[in-house]
Amino acid sequence: MVGEETAVSIVDGELAAKAAPLIDKLVADQVASKLAAGDATLWGSGAEPEASIRLSWTTLHKTSRPLIGEIEALREQLRGEGIDRVVLAGMGGSSLAPEVITGTEGAPLTVLDTTDPGQVADALAGDLSRTVIVVSSKSGGTVETDSHRRIFTKAFEESGIDAASRIVVVTDPGSPLSELAESEGYRKVFLADPHVGGRYSALTAFGLVPAGLAGADVARLLDQAAAVAQTLASDDADNPALRLAAAWGAAHADGAEKVVLADAGSGIKGFPDWAEQLIAESTGKQGTGLLPVAVEGPEAPGFADAGSDATAVAIGSAARGAKIATSGPLGAQFLLWEFATAIAGRLLEINPFDQPDVEAAKAAARALLDDPAKLEGGETPSTVDGSVEIFASAGVSGEGKLLDVLKEFLDSAPEHGYLAVQAYLDRLDDASASLLRAELAKRTGLQTTFGWGPRFLHSTGQYHKGGHQNGIFLQLTGNAESDLEVPDRPYTLGKLQHAQALGDGQVLTEHGRPVLRLHLTDRAAGLAQLVRAVQEVGE
Repeated sequence: MVGEETAVSIVDGELAAKAAPLIDKLVADQVASKLAAGDATLWGSGAEPEASIRLSWTTLHKTSRPLIGEIEALREQLRGEGIDRVVLAGMGGSSLAPEVITGTEGAPLTVLDTTDPGQVADALAGDLSRTVIVVSSKSGGTVETDSHRRIFTKAFEESGIDAASRIVVVTDPGSPLSELAESEGYRKVFLADPHVGGRYSALTAFGLVPAGLAGADVARLLDQAAAVAQTLASDDADNPALRLAAAWGAAHADGAEKVVLADAGSGIKGFPDWAEQLIAESTGKQGTGLLPVAVEGPEAPGFADAGSDATAVAIGSAARGAKIATSGPLGAQFLLWEFATAIAGRLLEINPFDQPDVEAAKAAARALLDDPAKLEGGETPSTVDGSVEIFASAGVSGEGKLLDVLKEFLDSAPEHGYLAVQAYLDRLDDASASLLRAELAKRTGLQTTFGWGPRFLHSTGQYHKGGHQNGIFLQLTGNAESDLEVPDRPYTLGKLQHAQALGDGQVLTEHGRPVLRLHLTDRAAGLAQLVRAVQEVGE
C-alpha cells in the first residue's frame, strides 16, 4: 500500500484547461513549498494570526512517530488484562478519521459521536469488563464527549470496575480534560499537538490513538503519508495537491460551489465523510466556499448526473461522471486532501483554519438547556399527520398532509440551491433514514446532503451558516423509547439532543433559510411514512 501511486487526474478536459493557469500561478508563487514550511502569510494578513498556530499538520508524518510505541505498549497492556473492546467518544475530527482508519483496516471500533440515548445505550450494553473508552476532545470541553465520559464512568462504577483504569484521554495540553484526567488518575493521557486544528488532525493522537488501540496499523499510515510528503511540498505542476486545489478553484469560479464525493473502488471505507468536514469547515465562510456532498457511489443521484453547480470527484478510479479522480493509500490521501484544502482556501481568499459560525448553534442549544420550560413545552406543531409532527419555519406554511408540506418546502429551494437532510436519530437503529438522501436527490434534482445530528454540527454545520446561503434544511427528530441521565448535569441525553436540533434550526432560520422539522412520534412508523411521501414527490 505504501508504494501505491498518489495522483490526481482532472478527467474533464474543459476543467483541466481552466485549472491550468491556476496551477501555473500556484507554482510561480511557490505555494506548496511555503505551505510545507509553515508559511502563515499565504492567506493574507487577516488569517495570519490563526494560520501561524495551525500548520503543524504538514509534518505529522515525522512528528507523530513517537506515538507508535506508546500506543502499542498501551494496547498490549490492555490486551494482557483482557480488555479488547475500544469505544471512542469524540466529535468531528476526533471521530471521523479513526472511523475511516479502522473501517478501512477492518479493526473493530465503537464510535460515539451522538447524543441519541438509544445509540449510547447500545454501546453501554457491550461487555464492560472488556471495554476501554477513549475520550477525545481538543478543547477538553465538548459537551457530547463530556456526557459520554460521565455516563461510562457511572456504568463502570456500577459494574464494580475501576473507571479511571478504563479511561484513556486524547486532548490538547492544558485543556480542562487534561487537568481532570490528571486529578482523576485516568489510565493514560495522550497530549496532541496544539498547533493542529481538529479537521487536520487525522495523523495526530486524535486519529492514531483510538485506531491503534483498536488494532489498526497506524505506523503504516504514517509511512504512506511520508512517502508522498515531498511530492506535495514540491512547486511542480504535477503536484497532486496543486492540481486538486486548482480544479476546485476553477470550478468554483465557474459557479460550481459543490463538490460531490463518491468512492470508486479505492478500498478506503468512509473517506467522503472525513473529507466532508475538512472541506466544509475550511472553506464555508464569508458567503462562499465548497459544499461537500458525500454520496453512496459513482452511480448515485447527484454524482453521475451532477449539474453545472457541482464538481464530481471520485476517490479511486475515474468513474462515469467524474470530473476529478484521486488515487493513493489512506495515509497519503489524508495529507493530499489537507494540502489541497488549505491551498483552495488561498484561491477562494478565505482563512481555511477558522470556523467562525460553529459556535452559534452551540450557544443556541445552551440557551435552550437553560430554559427547560421553553425546551419541553413551548412547541406546537403546525400540523400532525400520522406519526409525524410538522414544525415549519417562516416561509413554509406547514399546513396540510405531509406530502403537501414536503412539496411546498422543496419548492422553496432557489435555483442551484441544495437540500440538507439532518437526522437527529440513532445512526445504527435508524440507519434507514440515510436512504432519504438518494431518494430526495433523484426526485428533486437538488444536490442533497445527509448528516446525522449532532455529528454534522462539527462538520457541514459551518458551511450551512457561513457558506453560500442557498440551502434548505429538513430536520428529523424523534421520540426515544428511553432516555439516559447525564450524571451531575441538569439534562438528559434526550434533552441535549433535542436542544441541539432546535438550536441549530433557530440559527438557520435567523439566517433566512427555510427549515422544516419533522418529529417522529414513532420512529419506525414515522420513517416509513416519510419514505412513502418522498417517493410520491415529483410524481
